[in-house]
Amino acid sequence: MKFLADMGISLKSVSFLNDSGHDAKHLHDQNLDRLSDADILVKAKKEGRILLTHDLDFGDLIAASGANLPSVIIFRLRNMQPKQVNSYLKNILIHHHDSLKKGAILSVSEGHIRERLLPVD
Repeated sequence: MKFLADMGISLKSVSFLNDSGHDAKHLHDQNLDRLSDADILVKAKKEGRILLTHDLDFGDLIAASGANLPSVIIFRLRNMQPKQVNSYLKNILIHHHDSLKKGAILSVSEGHIRERLLPVD
């Protein structure tokens, strides 16, 4: 799977995904630290990437657009340390793979992953 990590996601989580055989890129590595939210979504969709973020605005933007891609994983964890995020990513890759390919918003909080398929009605 292909991922695009927003600024609040650790480079260590990008490395974890790449080491797990996925194609993950971070906005910082591409000198896109100040790219607007709308442009980040366009980039993710154009490149066929799943957006990783902790910014709640992305869920609202993709839902309001009526689009079915890109998929977005929103981390709402109190502990955003890479080890914690990576543990959730491992679970997501196993249990939500098909939904992410079709188009979904996943909201990740302590002990819970909520899935909404796109487009959102």
